Order: sequence, then C-alpha cells, then structure tokens
Amino acid sequence: MPEQRKTVLVVEDSRAQASALKWLLEQAKLRTLCAPNGRAGVEMAQQHQPDIIILDLEMPEMGGFEACKHLKQNPQTADIPIVIMTVHGDRAAVVLKGIDLGAVDFIPKDPFSYTVLLETLRQLHIIDTTAAGGKT
Repeated sequence: MPEQRKTVLVVEDSRAQASALKWLLEQAKLRTLCAPNGRAGVEMAQQHQPDIIILDLEMPEMGGFEACKHLKQNPQTADIPIVIMTVHGDRAAVVLKGIDLGAVDFIPKDPFSYTVLLETLRQLHIIDTTAAGGKT
C-alpha cells in the first residue's frame, strides 16, 4: 500500500513566496495547498484538514493572528500545528503573541528561513526522514 503523503497548507498572500514554498515542500514529498489570505486559509483548513499550516501574518481580508485565533478556537482545526513565517519587524512581540495564540513555531523570513522550516517539519514528523534515508 503506498504511503499517504502529508499535507501542508501555506497561507501566504505573496504569489512568489507561496510558489517558492510550494516548490520546496513538494521537493520534500509533501502535498501542498495554498491560500491567498487568512479567511481562505481558515476555510481550506476546515475542508482539507492539513497536517500542518504555514501562516504569514500580514495579509488582506484576514491577517495571520486572526486566522490563527479562528483555527485554534475551532475544535475541527484546533489540533493542527501552525508555524508562523513573517518579515514582521517587532519579532519579540510577534513570537509571544503567536505562541499565546497557539502557534508551535515562529520563523522569520530571512535567507535561512527555508532551511529552518524544513528542520521544523522534520522535528514535527511531517517530513519522514527515514524514507529519505536521512537521520531520525
């Protein structure tokens, strides 16, 4: 029986960044869904029940903090881990607020963010390192 690929929901309003993340995650053998804003992200999370959500903060219609709050208050999506990825300036305040709202990690968008994201996904067992011949 073929192994079921894990699903990642990327909630990102920048098409370029969403495409780059989608490519990276698909290279790691993950099924990737993309939502252009927080409102669409909440709806897609309810519909598709992804294994993890990667959430930007500053988006139109519904920002990341509000989306995180909605996701964590809904019993249907409350247990889905959320990783916040953002360029937001006041990192200390963002990290504290994100963790208070239920996010499991905060990754600043910088030259190392994709490497950190992949390691976070490995630690959360979203990426199966044994199938790829990597370390466990």
